[in-house]
Amino acid sequence: MEFGNEIIKIIEGGLDKNKDKVKSYSKLLMDKLQDEGDSRFAERIRRLLENKSAHPVYMDEFLSKPTDQDSQMDMIDITLPGSEKINLVLSDTTNKKIHSYIDSVKNRSKLTALGIDLSEALLLYGPPGCGKTSIAHYIAQELNLPLVTGKLDSMVSSLLGSTAKNIRKIFDYAKERPCILFLDEFDAIAKARTDENEVGELKRVVNSLLQNIDNFTQNNLLICATNHEKLLDEAVWRRFSTVIEVPRPTSKTLIPLVQMYLNNVDYDFKDESKKLKKISTALDGLAPSDVKTVCYSAIKNSVIADSNTVTHIDFLYQLYLFKNYNEDELSPVQFLYQLGVKQNDISKFLNISLRQIRNNLSQEEDVTDDEQ
Repeated sequence: MEFGNEIIKIIEGGLDKNKDKVKSYSKLLMDKLQDEGDSRFAERIRRLLENKSAHPVYMDEFLSKPTDQDSQMDMIDITLPGSEKINLVLSDTTNKKIHSYIDSVKNRSKLTALGIDLSEALLLYGPPGCGKTSIAHYIAQELNLPLVTGKLDSMVSSLLGSTAKNIRKIFDYAKERPCILFLDEFDAIAKARTDENEVGELKRVVNSLLQNIDNFTQNNLLICATNHEKLLDEAVWRRFSTVIEVPRPTSKTLIPLVQMYLNNVDYDFKDESKKLKKISTALDGLAPSDVKTVCYSAIKNSVIADSNTVTHIDFLYQLYLFKNYNEDELSPVQFLYQLGVKQNDISKFLNISLRQIRNNLSQEEDVTDDEQ
């Protein structure tokens, strides 16, 4: 049945006498019927909701948030569908895995009808700054669902027993609403219980977490992300039907990243394939967030200089500054020259004489000769 999940949720809410859950999933069912062209049935649900509700439903259900009893801080952030545009630049393999997960969620009712009843829990892992959080937002956008993000700084309490209670609060909150629950920095609450450095309380937190995941993922969407997958408890891995590594960018995706972040400005190396290839080599090993920082620094510099164009040499110089080379390790002159910038252009940009530049480069050649 195409809308089986929504119908099950409405029935569950009715049996539990949970009015908010009934209204939320009824609204979701109404929206799906409208999208499928069954506007007549959708209108009947809308009228019924309006007659029984004194306030708008669905989005309003997210206004009250669970809080930590000790600090009174909100334990979640909520991103509503359509509130942001997410663009991803991923390798072909990672991209296919992400869209395969999205397609499986969209076809969950059909799979259930065939007796394939898998949990839709997704674990993203990989180095920091490589797009795991952006992927979670993208999936929520594609599925047109709010993203409920757990805030670990307020979830993890200093009081014994409170962390496990806070985790349960967040899962219970997400269970009652059509949404995706996203837990970033997941290793903070899912560390291996064999770690001798962890106290007994944190081990009890992991036990509580596993129980909540088992209960939640039967009918709800969970995405977790970690930079430290080796720290995760072994039992945690078995809770996820889909596990996707989000690696550092490849040489094929680095230039598309630069083009995406410079998309709203002019840059004088846009159509220069040789320059772009050298830039790709220079960016090797950086995370997408690093590439974004370099691009935005170059844009900021052009704005400060009252220029309408990001120049090739300034982009490379911002990359040099980001990499934070020591003067005795690699000077900006050597860095720019190695990436194909002419000596005259370096002289003008750095405001130093050609003689100084040539001396700098000749000294580097002498060092290289000595090393050989």
